[in-house]
Amino acid sequence: MKILRLKPGKERSLARRHPWIFESAIARGSADAGETVRVESHEGQFLAWAAFSPISKIRARAWSFVEAQRIDAGFLASLCKKAVDARSLFDIRSDGMRLVHGEADGLPGLIVDRYGDTLVAQFLSAGVERWKDVLADALLKATGLARLYERSDANGREREGLKPVTGWLRGADEGGGSGDTVRAIREHGWQLSLDIATGHKTGFYLDQRDSRQRFAELAQHRKFRRVLNCFCYTGGFTVAALAGLKAAGALEGAELTSVDSSLPALEMARANVALNGFEAADTRFLDADVNATLRRFIEEGQTFDAIVLDPPKFAPTIAHAERAARAYKDINRLALKLLVPGGVLLTFSCSGGIGADLFHKIVAGAGIDAGVDGYISERLGAAPDHPMTIEFPEGEYLKGLLVVRK
Repeated sequence: MKILRLKPGKERSLARRHPWIFESAIARGSADAGETVRVESHEGQFLAWAAFSPISKIRARAWSFVEAQRIDAGFLASLCKKAVDARSLFDIRSDGMRLVHGEADGLPGLIVDRYGDTLVAQFLSAGVERWKDVLADALLKATGLARLYERSDANGREREGLKPVTGWLRGADEGGGSGDTVRAIREHGWQLSLDIATGHKTGFYLDQRDSRQRFAELAQHRKFRRVLNCFCYTGGFTVAALAGLKAAGALEGAELTSVDSSLPALEMARANVALNGFEAADTRFLDADVNATLRRFIEEGQTFDAIVLDPPKFAPTIAHAERAARAYKDINRLALKLLVPGGVLLTFSCSGGIGADLFHKIVAGAGIDAGVDGYISERLGAAPDHPMTIEFPEGEYLKGLLVVRK
């Protein structure tokens, strides 16, 4: 077994069972991509079994902190089953859910989502790439499903020295047409369609499931008259607002506007509105830049009772945080100006480089610049099937605030 020997004092994070070992912490040792290595302190004490990545700054990712543990197919299969079984602990009102959330489930670099009868997986580290076939079979056995589509096309693979890979890994549909990858999932009281081959991430933003439900509840309770959904993607928050207003008997006369710069996403958003029995006239979709649209609305004197800001990842790492902070501040400043007193803003950051405290400060600064104050009514985050564990706080990538304008 190959050994990684750490520099003096660099064992502290592993002693706390944090799974990442950075290049700068290693005194000596090397291995092939994805190969299991024994990680030792500078004094030679066992710390962990880890998967080696010769390219990444995260040079190794821990599989286990138990010296007697064998890292083999049986061990990985047990982790897959444990992750799948753990989802029964959460109240997930959908047949679309995350089954494996990387480090939080002891499988660093592996993301697996379920959309009805189909699994979609991202293999984003050298370790899970090396064990791909074993993991694919274990996931299908643990779920009892037969189809697994690979979406290993995220930027994280490049940092591991891996090329993008997409396509059916197990159980390809007969015919092989593009329609084979379109799925519809049930979420709370509505349905949402998606394309696992072309959609963002593994096809959809399952992490916002509970926030969409919360927005539906707010729409039902407050009976919003004017709603603005920015970076609307395929219309999840739009459908939630429509469902809430319908439940309150307040849909007639309400104005819902959804903005995104992706025409294909807007086309699917329209399809999702129709899929849930709403008329095209119930909402309007704008193929436009969000920032420019917000500025135009301010110039026109428009106002809204509720605004959703769910932008893409502005800061993938801490190195991008400063520039991203300016972008988040700008869109929040504009949105707060458009809110009526008593209006509701749901604002999010999915950037790993922006922590919860920093995001709060960004929104506070946006309010000061806009001349607007507000109550932080709730803090929002990813749905529970995207867990943050005690040992891996980096799992808290999605931060959200529910702000009520004073």
